[in-house]
Amino acid sequence: QVQLVESGGGLGQAGGSLRLSCAASGIIFSMHTMGWYRQSPGKQRELVAVIISGGNTNYADSVKGRFTISRDNRKNMVFLQMNSLKPEDTAVYYCNARLLTTSHWGQGTQVTVSS
Repeated sequence: QVQLVESGGGLGQAGGSLRLSCAASGIIFSMHTMGWYRQSPGKQRELVAVIISGGNTNYADSVKGRFTISRDNRKNMVFLQMNSLKPEDTAVYYCNARLLTTSHWGQGTQVTVSS
């Protein structure tokens, strides 16, 4: 059974930092592309950042230079360090694991940034 469990969300202040974690089980973690997505009320879910098995990363333009995605293949975990937070970063953040045509999602963690 595949499980992706996010943690670390909560309330942050504009200009501040939060760190999200996602613990994966039930998959060969090192083979999967791991990603963070977010969804705000009334908006579609959007890509925030991805990291492939080899460590290369890609970011949405809106978070480049502020957010950093990383992974620990020994612990089956992926992280999202969010710095210089903005109110528009407020959303539910979802962890995703993808391999070929298979995609798994976590339950999401709320991030709220106050101005």
